[in-house]
Amino acid sequence: MPVLYLSHGAPPLADDELWTSQLARWSGRLPRPKSILMVSAHWESAPVTLSATRTAPLVYDFWGFPERYFQVRYPAPGAPGLARRVRALLSRPGEQVHDAPERGLDHGAYVPLVEMYPDADVPVLQMSMPTLEPEELLRLGRRLAPLRDEGCLVIGSGFFTHNLSELRWGAGVDEAPAWSREFDDWGREALERGDVDALLDFEHKSPAGRRAHPRSEHFAPLFVALGAGEPELARQRTVIDGFWAGLAKRSVQFGG
Repeated sequence: MPVLYLSHGAPPLADDELWTSQLARWSGRLPRPKSILMVSAHWESAPVTLSATRTAPLVYDFWGFPERYFQVRYPAPGAPGLARRVRALLSRPGEQVHDAPERGLDHGAYVPLVEMYPDADVPVLQMSMPTLEPEELLRLGRRLAPLRDEGCLVIGSGFFTHNLSELRWGAGVDEAPAWSREFDDWGREALERGDVDALLDFEHKSPAGRRAHPRSEHFAPLFVALGAGEPELARQRTVIDGFWAGLAKRSVQFGG
């Protein structure tokens, strides 16, 4: 299976016909996954923690939106078998994987999945990020890489630039701010070069790195994807680009 890093959008993503069609086309070109392991920007918990392994209520981890966004449902099957494999791959002496048996998928997980797998018929497991340290997340992704040979689609879900204090609601593609464009161009070029070291040190190596990510949780899932997809780094490609509310929605695929 390939590995994905995608920009997941806020709940109003569902109203963006272009973006939803891009996500739907993307999933239609992928091999059919047996399961999905989702690493979302919206769940940080140490040590590594796994979500419910049965269908559980969604986590509506947002506010200030119309009620209809809180009525979305995504009853994907749980993935207990995948949870066992993740525990086996990540557990070490003194380093055990924890469980959150009541936690459903947060919006970083279900918002894109509603568009990509609308029938909710693929088992999904969400995994927390135990740290935001890029090198540690890269190593974590490497340990998850064997799942790819077992039909699991590993997805890192974040946003390629993410500064909520500078959102431009209603902005067109040509109205993205310079800092967002500059970081997006830099990130695209670093990915194309396979320059993992630069990406890991993005706060210092990139233009406007701290402005593009005042806090790095939305860029961090990329490092998990890089680790899991590392053998395919030379075959990475951007599937979705452009801007939404001034933020870069670049989404990439490793392998496949």
